[in-house]
Amino acid sequence: METMTTITETSTSRWTQQKKEGELFREIQQWKSSLRFLEDEIAFMEHLLDSYVFEPDTPILFDRLQNHKSGLQNIEGAVKKIQDQIYKHENMLGGILECNTAPFDIAFYRRHERLQFEVDFCTTSFGGLKTDIFSYAGTILKKRKP
Repeated sequence: METMTTITETSTSRWTQQKKEGELFREIQQWKSSLRFLEDEIAFMEHLLDSYVFEPDTPILFDRLQNHKSGLQNIEGAVKKIQDQIYKHENMLGGILECNTAPFDIAFYRRHERLQFEVDFCTTSFGGLKTDIFSYAGTILKKRKP
């Protein structure tokens, strides 16, 4: 079983090592852009949940809104943590490119793959939460009177 894990890690690492420096840099920029967009969406969702557009007599409205707010705060914290890791990773890439003699080591590629996974996971998690919020909010919005 351990041999299979090693083979999988090695084959994945070989695939990643074939990436050029410019491609790694573009991926990092894409992550940063995606996370900034996610921050804007989180801010919108927080404003929506704090607004007074919901029917006040909805059962357990406060609890449901608090659960959604808590989920947004968790994702917001994860985004900040990932952004810090990306900043450090980007600086490492810059240092490696400046030296021009230091090869990319396997640890750098593993960090790059892990960050890609974390960005994807955070984006997917937010997408699920956003769907839940819109599904719930759509049923309890105040109706506009004609």
